[in-house]
Amino acid sequence: MPLNQMGKVVMRGADITQVDLFSYRTLEERIPAQHPLRKLRVIVDGILGAMDAELEGLYSCAGRASIPPERLLRASLIQTLFSIRSERQLVAHIEFNLLYRWFVGLGMDEEVWDHSTFSANRDLQQPELMLRSPAQLFELKQLSTLVIGPGLGQTGAATQCLQQA
Repeated sequence: MPLNQMGKVVMRGADITQVDLFSYRTLEERIPAQHPLRKLRVIVDGILGAMDAELEGLYSCAGRASIPPERLLRASLIQTLFSIRSERQLVAHIEFNLLYRWFVGLGMDEEVWDHSTFSANRDLQQPELMLRSPAQLFELKQLSTLVIGPGLGQTGAATQCLQQA
């Protein structure tokens, strides 16, 4: 039985934080099955998959590997949906928010890129890049019904973006 400082038996548990070295749950397991971002991720992945050839054409065959543009585009969507004011703040949020990490496509131990990556890749993040075909426009219109679910705030910027789609 635990004893307090005065040697008396206490039943209160101690508030001691022990850092775990390993996690036995994946990010996928940590995201609730009914979370609205799960549906949104399926739609966004479909749109980005359809853009694969176009995105591939933006990159050289030589040089070092870049951050996948799909991750940058998903991160930009998170920034819009959750009204994160700057790319610096967005990177900080992705660093500690497991939901954002999962949505963007980062593992729990993967390093988040520097905020300056967004400005260096500005051409890849333009919203019109995601709106290349009527089918993609229709899919983005469907987002408005998914985004208004529980747990997601509908922001003015997100509403305006979705109404224009």
